[in-house]
Amino acid sequence: MAESRQRLDKWLFFARVVKSRTLAAKLAAAGRVRINRDKATQAADPVKPGDVLTITLERRILVWRVLDAGTRRGPAEEARGLYEDLSPPAAAPDSPAMEAAPPQRDAGAGRPTKRERRETDLLRGRLRS
Repeated sequence: MAESRQRLDKWLFFARVVKSRTLAAKLAAAGRVRINRDKATQAADPVKPGDVLTITLERRILVWRVLDAGTRRGPAEEARGLYEDLSPPAAAPDSPAMEAAPPQRDAGAGRPTKRERRETDLLRGRLRS
């Protein structure tokens, strides 16, 4: 059973959570990965089949059950065989937070629109109508 244990950074890399093993190590060191509800403190923390990983990424939270230790960073189909996705469903796009009106800018704030630039150029005599 000892062979089925694997370093956390290697497993995250093989499961295609991140693009490099260095990023996986940084993710673990930053405390953004939990193994069975315990915060991972280093990249060398062992992961074994049956462990539940909670991974906090920029825009989402992944909850994965480890099914197998990886042997290489293969194609996505191979990587999906390493875990079972237990993540809660994503928020529906018609949720109240998504229905909020987009932010409005006050007139004169920010960059001018194309129409405003044309009017300015006409006033300065740069364009001919």
